[in-house]
Amino acid sequence: MADHYPRRFELVRTDDYSGVSGTGVVATGVAYPDGAVHMQWRNAENGDLETDSNGCAFKPAPDGVEATEEIHGHEGRTEIRWVD
Repeated sequence: MADHYPRRFELVRTDDYSGVSGTGVVATGVAYPDGAVHMQWRNAENGDLETDSNGCAFKPAPDGVEATEEIHGHEGRTEIRWVD
């Protein structure tokens, strides 16, 4: 894929130690060519949450992917799985 297109990803959690977001695909996102990341939580599909709205997160360039992994990775319990 050319490096001037965004890449889609899923945030996949294997263990939810906080008990908030559940396991499996907990968010979907896009990483832009400059490194910025936009991510949307799949809250509406999580029966353990009391909200139907999906929260969004934005991590600025150039370290958006690394920041996403650091903040939402839960010490290796969550990984970024690239769709594109």
